[in-house]
Amino acid sequence: MVLKKKKEIKVDAFFLDGQQLEKLKMFRVSEEQNLASLLLHCAQLSSGIQQIQCIKQIIPLMKKMDQNSASDPMVKACLDILGEIYFTLSVKNPLKKVLQSSLNCLPEQFMTEAVQSFVRCLREELKTTDIYLYRKVLDNLASCMEDFNLGKASIKNLFKEVLQFLQKSLLDIQEENRKNSGNRIVQTQLMHDLLAAIKVSMMLVQKLQENIQGNLWKNPDSLIWQSMCSLLKSSTNFLMDETLLQTVQTTSGLAFILFTKAMYETPEQLPSLVSALLMGSVKDTEIPAWFVGNCGVLCSGKFPDSVLLFLCHGALAMLEWNSGSMGEKGEKLLLDIASVLLSLSTKLKESSMATSLSRILAVWTNSALNALVSCSPDLKINLNGNSDIPGKLLEYVYTHWEHPLDAVRHQTKLIFKNLLWIHQTAINGSDEKSDLFFAGLTKSLLSLEWHVRGKYASLGCLVEFMGTENILQLDRTIPIQILDVMNDQSLAPYASDLLETMFVNHKVHFTSVFQENNWIDQWHDTWISPLLLILCEGNNDQTTYIIDYYLPKLLKCSPDSLNYMMKILQASADANLGSRNRRGALGALMACLRTARAHGHLELSNIMSSGLVSSDCIKQGLVHQHNQVCIDALGLLCETHRSTEIVSIEEMQLIQFFITYNLNNQAPSVRQQICSLLRKLFCRIQESSQVLYKLEQNKNKQELLEDSTKWDPVVTLQQYKVFMSSLCDRLFEALFPGSSHATRFSTLTILGSIAEIFSVQKGQRQVFQLTQEIDSARIQTLLQCLASTFEEVKVLAFELLIKLRDVAFNLQDSENLELLFQVAMDLSTSAKPYDCVTASYLLNFLIHHEELQRICLGKWVQLNSQIDQDQSISTVEKNTLAVIKLLLANVEEEIFQAKKSLLQAAASFPMYGRVHCITGALKQLPLR
Repeated sequence: MVLKKKKEIKVDAFFLDGQQLEKLKMFRVSEEQNLASLLLHCAQLSSGIQQIQCIKQIIPLMKKMDQNSASDPMVKACLDILGEIYFTLSVKNPLKKVLQSSLNCLPEQFMTEAVQSFVRCLREELKTTDIYLYRKVLDNLASCMEDFNLGKASIKNLFKEVLQFLQKSLLDIQEENRKNSGNRIVQTQLMHDLLAAIKVSMMLVQKLQENIQGNLWKNPDSLIWQSMCSLLKSSTNFLMDETLLQTVQTTSGLAFILFTKAMYETPEQLPSLVSALLMGSVKDTEIPAWFVGNCGVLCSGKFPDSVLLFLCHGALAMLEWNSGSMGEKGEKLLLDIASVLLSLSTKLKESSMATSLSRILAVWTNSALNALVSCSPDLKINLNGNSDIPGKLLEYVYTHWEHPLDAVRHQTKLIFKNLLWIHQTAINGSDEKSDLFFAGLTKSLLSLEWHVRGKYASLGCLVEFMGTENILQLDRTIPIQILDVMNDQSLAPYASDLLETMFVNHKVHFTSVFQENNWIDQWHDTWISPLLLILCEGNNDQTTYIIDYYLPKLLKCSPDSLNYMMKILQASADANLGSRNRRGALGALMACLRTARAHGHLELSNIMSSGLVSSDCIKQGLVHQHNQVCIDALGLLCETHRSTEIVSIEEMQLIQFFITYNLNNQAPSVRQQICSLLRKLFCRIQESSQVLYKLEQNKNKQELLEDSTKWDPVVTLQQYKVFMSSLCDRLFEALFPGSSHATRFSTLTILGSIAEIFSVQKGQRQVFQLTQEIDSARIQTLLQCLASTFEEVKVLAFELLIKLRDVAFNLQDSENLELLFQVAMDLSTSAKPYDCVTASYLLNFLIHHEELQRICLGKWVQLNSQIDQDQSISTVEKNTLAVIKLLLANVEEEIFQAKKSLLQAAASFPMYGRVHCITGALKQLPLR
């Protein structure tokens, strides 16, 4: 297990200015800790984490003070400084949250003085005139209103000033954005500031709505009323401004409805106003003059479709749908919104708008569900599945359930599911089995082709209402039909999800209806028998996708069904061994066992010792004609859900059996899978051996000896060592001269994994080391692999030799080394490309030997003495330089001799002949 280092949380410390420090020093008491000395100590800390611990001590200290301390000048000064610290800290600084949490527990006697201190600080904040510092003020206002009693009380005291600041900030940011038209970077920042200002304005109205409505209608000429009118007008302008970010427009739609709702003196008339806006039927005589004056552009009914969408969203999000307070007018508005949204679905095709529309339609279905809790009979009639609006929503679902955007598809599924809930609620819980809407919807979905992807998610939703058994009564072949679809990988995930929903629901149904377990045979016949038939006889793609997507889910739902699978498949395994193109019962059995073991549903040792699966049966799978059956059988031995599970002696014997017959597999993908699975086995041996070493060292510790009766650490470790040694013997035997490329690739890859996994690491004992199995003959075998005409074999052999180089060089005497070097040099002059490549691998291997310079000195006159004596240059670098110089010297000698021959031959030819002679001779020279 690897322990990850815990990421440190960075907290910026706060600092006080000189005046603040002097004030604290004046009130500090040296012989005991008071509030001033605690704050002074906190300010002098350079670590934000330490300051957090210090701040947490403030409230406990203040709780110890007596009732008269509230008027103490020291307390007033400290509360002033705490307020200044709070408004100075960034909203993202954890110190701000800690200070806020602490001050929420402030004793009651200090509350009045604390509010006054915060009011003074907040008033200074609201005096900010720099547009680019507005964001800091907005963040502070937002934090004051988020579960912070002191902050909220301060804003109540400065309600008019805060409202005026928000009004001013919206206008200023809008104007600054207009001035910076074309400057994308600045405009983006301003857009986010504008969005923050709108959200803070909404938060203020929501949190302090009573404070607003208590003043608005009493005095329409007040500053509060004027500020609210300004906010309403600004939100209308932002809503209509298509140059702004879509998120700004969307939020403005929410703000518009919220502000209108707060300002309307007769809330029961608000649904009618919103309906009129959406339907374009506003009459000036029916709405207040202040609304026309501030939102006249919306009253005209001439605005873009996107604005209509955002208004619908605002109405759905900001009005109360679950209380029935809006009455019949609210119900009419709900239906009007649905009509508007459905009409927009044919107009708004741009991706972001289509996504927003689908999300808002999903919000509408949630609002409709809430409205049905307490509504009139008419609304229930209008919302049951057989009425007009649900019917159109179903059409929207059918049109968009295969939309290219994931978000739209997800919302479409949610809309469909909510529609089912809406209908069920509208019909007051009538029996879904006999309901015509559910029955018709089920038949309609089942009649669709299975290549329609939206069908799967919709049927899955319907199962939750109808139940799997009721759907199967319409067609018992549904599980087989879905399994047949799984030969297409693009549909396999959808099909497996639907199957999982159905068989889980079916199992729940049976367990609730039947007291005993006598239902399991029927469940097996429905869900497992068709699966086993396809695994035995299906094509390769279909069986692969079923094993990958469906089988793990089935075993997770019913792990005990594995025994049923084994019983059925073993009964027909001898008669149905399979072929090169079909898995047969034996192949299906191997696939089921492998999946079950990989997901922790099976202990291989248990089923082998109990006789449920024999060693001979697994051997048949390991040498099966069908490549995937061989891989599944090997996977059964190598893959487990626990990486430290002990490898049994039976597994080791079966692995040796597999190696004997499968190293020469001609399919590259199968060879890669074999090497990958064996690597997992080696990792398991290595990790379990570390556990065994610990067991051996802690024999007296009962908690570490849970498996001691089953696994003797000393015996098992010795078995590991013998197995790995025997495996390496077999692998090196396979590298005989003339062995195939497939055999060499598999063998060298497996040996490379062994060398890597069982490498010696500091503080660990290794149960096996490949270096201990190496002798000069085996090194020679690996060197011969470098002469292969296949590049990948050369690479694998070279990488393995590099891992074994220390042992390899110790086993080579100087004479053999010189001979090997000479072979490399001779190959480097060959006209055959693969010989030159072999020479390069040989030389790259030899440059790691310390004696190579001496050999090069015998071939070449002199090395650069300065480089030779430089201790900072590694042996590999020196050897590389020596080899390069020697190769260059040989090339220069060849070129000199070629030039000499050319000149001699050319002297006996006339001029024209000399040109052709030289040209022909140059073509014969090897180009390197």
